[in-house]
Amino acid sequence: MSKEKDFTIRDIREDATKKLGKVHSEYINEGAMGLITVQANELAYNRYRIIPRILRDVSNVDTSTTIFGTKVTFPFGFSPAAMHMIAHPSGEIGTSSAASKAGIAMGVSHWATKSMEDIIAAGKNAEGYGYKALLVTVDAPIIGRRLSELRNGIGLPEGMSFPNVVEDDGSTPNNFKNTVRDASTQFSTFLPWLVSVTPPTMEIWLKGIYHPEDVLLASSYPIAGIIVSNHGGRQLDTAPAILEALPACAAAARSPHALHLRSKLGLSRLKVGIDGGIRRGSDIFKALALGADMCFAGRIPIWGLAVDGEDGVSRAIEILRQEFEVTMMLAGCISVGEITKESLAVVEGGVPGIISRL
Repeated sequence: MSKEKDFTIRDIREDATKKLGKVHSEYINEGAMGLITVQANELAYNRYRIIPRILRDVSNVDTSTTIFGTKVTFPFGFSPAAMHMIAHPSGEIGTSSAASKAGIAMGVSHWATKSMEDIIAAGKNAEGYGYKALLVTVDAPIIGRRLSELRNGIGLPEGMSFPNVVEDDGSTPNNFKNTVRDASTQFSTFLPWLVSVTPPTMEIWLKGIYHPEDVLLASSYPIAGIIVSNHGGRQLDTAPAILEALPACAAAARSPHALHLRSKLGLSRLKVGIDGGIRRGSDIFKALALGADMCFAGRIPIWGLAVDGEDGVSRAIEILRQEFEVTMMLAGCISVGEITKESLAVVEGGVPGIISRL
């Protein structure tokens, strides 16, 4: 991939869409029904403005943070996403290698097209590498109505399979036909069981929480964090954008009631991540200012893979890291901890409109 050609994630997405072909590009880029939530996830960031600060010493900005007990270069990582091999033969191995070299976190999907062992081996050169957390998707008691998948169908090309999924006969499938979902799963039965079967050395994060009341429910269990996510707009269309749901969820995690529940467990507050709509380093800044501790994206590494394999993923990471660092410097923040809502204004009455401080 030409570094002179791709300067933004949008550039990479456009190149990837051309290379992926109709079926796979629509599977990756689209979502449920009319794509209202897919589009809103990105557009919501435009409602916020970052207020610059001047004449501050920003010569040594520190973009790093800690997630899953490990220091990362900046508060961004890859969320679990299926079928990386449809974008490039290296699949999740290429993604893992790029993530480890960049010093960021990566989530691995149950529906990965490379084995868990091979994926983690690709990241072995990273300090503190290994599987540190269990990210459990909780927003899919049923699959959303995804029109592109209904029209095109979706599965793996011949020769690919899901090596981490084993059928009753010992085979590994190459489609989702035998997937079983339990729509009766509830907090009161699922969370105690999940905690009981998870090694104590692994953190548990619930991915797909969207309502403040669910944040409070999650706070009463010995888990480490939540990820505010609408499954990339692939589940319930017209659900609020990620950035519209984040402030209330972040406030709930920091509320006196939630902190009391956590103190009874001998734990600090729930960490709050988001997954969805991130396309610029400034988006990461805005999410942190609105209460997120960490940002994730699932489509970006697949776009990078499609364009240039592992090198394409590395380029995507570096674009976001550079944009995030520049944003921090121009906003006068020298560490991630200094990013607060004081750096933001919100546009009221449309874009452009009246700017109000938060």
